[in-house]
Amino acid sequence: MTLALVLGAAAALSLAMWGAWASERLTGKSGWIDSIWSAATGLVAIMALALLDTGEAWRRWAAMALVALWCLRLAGHIAARNFTVGDDPRYKALREEWGSSAAWRLAWFLQVQAAAGLVLVVSVLAAASNPAPFPHWLDVVAIAVALAALAGETLADAQLSGFRNRPKPKPPVMEEGLWAFSRHPNYFFEWMFWTAWPLLALAGGTISAQSLLAFAAPVQMYVLLVHVSGIPPLEKHMLASRGQAFRDLQARVNAFFPGPRKTG
Repeated sequence: MTLALVLGAAAALSLAMWGAWASERLTGKSGWIDSIWSAATGLVAIMALALLDTGEAWRRWAAMALVALWCLRLAGHIAARNFTVGDDPRYKALREEWGSSAAWRLAWFLQVQAAAGLVLVVSVLAAASNPAPFPHWLDVVAIAVALAALAGETLADAQLSGFRNRPKPKPPVMEEGLWAFSRHPNYFFEWMFWTAWPLLALAGGTISAQSLLAFAAPVQMYVLLVHVSGIPPLEKHMLASRGQAFRDLQARVNAFFPGPRKTG
């Protein structure tokens, strides 16, 4: 992994998020921002992997396949949702909070998102740079974790879509399937996917400063999803729109990690 490769990835992601900003400014719809971000992050990672000249070749191919599946699933899901769901409540709330400065503050915010995408790309490259023979048993575990995470997130999204499309009368909050054990199972499985990359990086006992960079992805995703741009703004919106029903759900169901339901 070279500095030139990282800088090229940074430039590509920055350009993509300027495109996302232009899309939001022209259409007034913020729903496409996350779709563009996930597509750009996935495509940049795949291109960077194709240019990577270090690491075991089969591990690089495995990394490419996992990133492609992640990119197609997430970008496709968000894009499909944009045709049926209105403006993203998180971005809508930010626009209202920012007022007349919304245009330039959104531009800055999306460049921060580009930087977050770069962290993921660097983590993928760090894992794929592992020179140990492939497959090692940790490679098998990593691939299994990633595929299970993608399957879990797909199921969680499908369950939520089914609930949204169900005709009324229906419960005010989703509390079925995976959503009975976590208020945000889709976020949990998204984080779980990125925990696979440190395993790939360490397969075969390879420990170096570069391999440790792979830990940046799950750490960043946990912080963002749980404490910054995931759960906090979404739950603020849910409390405003669902009121006591969502407060009761918060008392019964874990926010992030799936676990037994609480009573009493």
